[in-house]
Amino acid sequence: MKSSIRTSRRLVAVGGAVLIAATATACGSDSSDSSSGGSSGDSKISVGLITKTDTNPFFVKMKQGASSAASKLGIDLQSFAGKKDGDNETQVSAVENLIASGAKGILITPNDSKAIVPAIDKARQAGLLVIALDTPTEPANAVDDTFATDNYKAGLLIGQWAKAKFAGKQPKIAMLDLNPDQISVDVARDQGFLEGFGIDVKDKAKIGDEKDARIVGHDVTDGAEDGGRTAMENLLQKDPSVNLVYTINEPAAAGAYAALKAAGKEKQVTIVSVDGGCPGVENVAKGVIGATSQQYPLKMASLGVEAIANFAKTGAKPSTSPGLDFFNTGVTLITDNPASGVASKDTRFGKANCWG
Repeated sequence: MKSSIRTSRRLVAVGGAVLIAATATACGSDSSDSSSGGSSGDSKISVGLITKTDTNPFFVKMKQGASSAASKLGIDLQSFAGKKDGDNETQVSAVENLIASGAKGILITPNDSKAIVPAIDKARQAGLLVIALDTPTEPANAVDDTFATDNYKAGLLIGQWAKAKFAGKQPKIAMLDLNPDQISVDVARDQGFLEGFGIDVKDKAKIGDEKDARIVGHDVTDGAEDGGRTAMENLLQKDPSVNLVYTINEPAAAGAYAALKAAGKEKQVTIVSVDGGCPGVENVAKGVIGATSQQYPLKMASLGVEAIANFAKTGAKPSTSPGLDFFNTGVTLITDNPASGVASKDTRFGKANCWG
């Protein structure tokens, strides 16, 4: 996905505890979902969900989580989506529509973390609670809270796993990032991976300024399979000895694997990634991907709906996780080849909690 940077289905028991903790502290319009059930008799609370697109499985699962929570709580859910990744204009229109319709709150995955801020400011001034999902705004405090994966930790986990697996072996690393814009998700995953591997990243807020001979280079994928294949081809041309590949997400990883297989190198290279979608977890099970960090979009959205419902009833706003400027919805390293000292779950767990 282009998260922004480019967050599960059957949640483990800890998910329920997180939900309780969070709520206690607390394209044009592509569809409009009227969800009913458990009404108190008062006018329904209206919540808006604005995703980057309505086609990416990550956001499809997010919408399912929001719809399920809204149905249980008797909330009216209005869903909107950008026409494509990067479509800020449609998201702005959706925010304005929700303000005009009297919504109590908005859940949004920003297509442009900076350009959406003026519209969010208007919504908050109108009394709406605004929560970013998955992708933080710039600045992060432009919203009331962000429910997201700790993308730095997601990168750190796959970096630590790769470091353990390459002990005593000289790595030649290809970095397959998102796009040239260096959005927060892209930077956090990239830098987390490198730091987990033990590489000095110089400026932690910038991709590509590290000076380390183990890194062959960086290329961009747009978070897509075709982009992953092209980027991998480019870096193989630069240095055919690549033996470790970091990818921004699992579609990019699938593309990288296709390029490696076409070059007859797939058995010589380890790929690591982030997402935890069902196709990606299946690729871990098949050995296409060595390890991936799983995130939980359903949980992000369901927690968001719960938080807005609580705000509408009590005025309480959700809080951030300790030491972070967002509420962490969790990340789990998924691999069938565990590394000593790096916590992980196998693909059975991954498949039980995947999305898409």
